[in-house]
Amino acid sequence: PLFQQYVPPPFRIPGTSLAYSFGIAGSGSGVPFHWHGPGFSEVIFGRKRWFLYPPDKTPHFHPNETTLAWLQHTYPMLSPAERPLECTLRPREVLYFPDRWWHATLNLDTSVFISTFLG
Repeated sequence: PLFQQYVPPPFRIPGTSLAYSFGIAGSGSGVPFHWHGPGFSEVIFGRKRWFLYPPDKTPHFHPNETTLAWLQHTYPMLSPAERPLECTLRPREVLYFPDRWWHATLNLDTSVFISTFLG
């Protein structure tokens, strides 16, 4: 029923199909650095902070460390050149993440969001 009322943003890559991921998450939660194919993420409620690196720049992180721990311990030690691109999405805002770009997220509030993977 949710997806019968959901109108996805009009972004597409020719020849790809859409796969959705719906999430509800608490403040301070998030996903540590990883990469996959292209897609976009839309925030419905709350705020979600994104950290991104291009494919040729592997971030400094430990795979068992949460994004919040990374932000508190590793991020302050990074030089300006080592820091990721970053932004904060608010309701009705959409972020496109390109193929194989490293990214991590941190929910700043209780958040509701939908990611669309283009495969």
